[in-house]
Amino acid sequence: MVPPTTRPFRTLAAVAAAALALSACGPVLDGKQSGSGKESPGTEVPSIADVTALADPKAYQGPVDINLPDPEIRPVEDDPTPQLPVTVTDAQGTKVTVEDTSRILALDVYGTLSQTVFELGLGDRIVGRDVSSAYSEIEDRPLVTQNGHELNAEAILGLDPTVLITDTSLGPWDVVLQVRDAGIPVVVVDAERSLANLAELTEQVAGALGVPEQGKQLGQRIVQEADAVEAQIAKVAPQDVTGQMRMIFLYVRGQANVYYMFGRGSGADALITAVGGYDVSSEIGWNGMKPVNDEGLIKAQPDVVVMMSKGLDSVGGVEGLLDQFPALAQTPAGENRRVIAMDDAQILSYGPRTADVLNALAVALYAPESLPAEDRS
Repeated sequence: MVPPTTRPFRTLAAVAAAALALSACGPVLDGKQSGSGKESPGTEVPSIADVTALADPKAYQGPVDINLPDPEIRPVEDDPTPQLPVTVTDAQGTKVTVEDTSRILALDVYGTLSQTVFELGLGDRIVGRDVSSAYSEIEDRPLVTQNGHELNAEAILGLDPTVLITDTSLGPWDVVLQVRDAGIPVVVVDAERSLANLAELTEQVAGALGVPEQGKQLGQRIVQEADAVEAQIAKVAPQDVTGQMRMIFLYVRGQANVYYMFGRGSGADALITAVGGYDVSSEIGWNGMKPVNDEGLIKAQPDVVVMMSKGLDSVGGVEGLLDQFPALAQTPAGENRRVIAMDDAQILSYGPRTADVLNALAVALYAPESLPAEDRS
C-alpha cells in the first residue's frame, strides 16, 4: 500500500483518485444513485432565494441526503462548426493537433467533461460515456469504463473516436497512453475542480474541439451563475464568523476502512466557504487530505459534516459513522446527527453544475425543512 500523504492536493479529483489508490476498494463514485444504493428520481431543491432560512441553523437535527435531478442541458449554440484543425498545448505540456471532432469521447471521474461538450452544442458528436455521465441526453451512449471508473481500452478503441478529452482522474493511465499510441489525439485538461478555474477548464475543452468562442460564452455563463448563487447565499448565511457553521468534509469508504478529512488546498475548503460555512480545516491546520481520527474530530468540533452519499451509505448511515468514530458524538454535528450528503458524482464536480450544487448545499444548511421529507431521514 502506498503510504498516506500529507502533501496538500490542488484538486478534489486528484484527492478522490488518490484515495482510490490508497484503498484499492473499487470505484470511488457511482453515477446517478442515492445513498440508499437505489435509483433515485432526484431531489427537487428550491432556490435559496425562495426559502425561509431557519432562525438558528445550528440547532437543526438530522441528516440530509441530496441527489440532484438530471441537469438541464442548455447549449450556448446549437451544433456549432468547429474551426479545424486546431493545435493545443494540453495541461501536461503536450502539443496535440485535432483534425476531426465528429466522434468525441470526454471522460472524467465526475462526468463534468461530457456535460461541458453538450453545453458547447457538440453533444451529438459524443460516442461513449463514463459511468458518472448518466443524464438522459447521454444515457444511450455505450460505457467505456468498467468496475466503476476503470478505463477500458477495448471499449474506447472499438468506438473509433477521433479525439479523446480527459484528465488524470480516471485510470489506468496506460489505457490513455494506449489510445494515444493508436493515433487518436488525446487532450489532457486540468484535473482541478474548483471555483477558481470554472471558465478556464471550460475554455480548455472548447479550445481542443475548435469552438473557442463558444467556450468563452459557456465559461462566462457558468461563472455568472455561480456568482449569482453565492450572492443569494450571502443574504441568508451569517456574516459574523461566530455565527457561521463549523464544517468539515469527510471522504469515507467503510468497506475498505478508508476515512479521510479534506483540508486546506483540497478544494473542499472553497466549497465550504462558498456556501457561507466556516472551514474548520484552516483553523486546525489540516492540509490536503489526511486520515481522520478521534483527536482530529474533537479538535475540529464541527457543527456539520459534509460527505458523499455512497460514503455515508458504506458505513451504514449516520449511526454507523458515529459507531466508527465515537468522538464525533462529542461534537455538535454528532449530537445533532447533522450530516449533509450529496450524490458522489455531483458534490465535487464543479463545471456546468456548480450553481446547482452550491444552491443545494446552501438549502440543506439553512433551510433543510424545504427539502422533501424522504431526503431528511
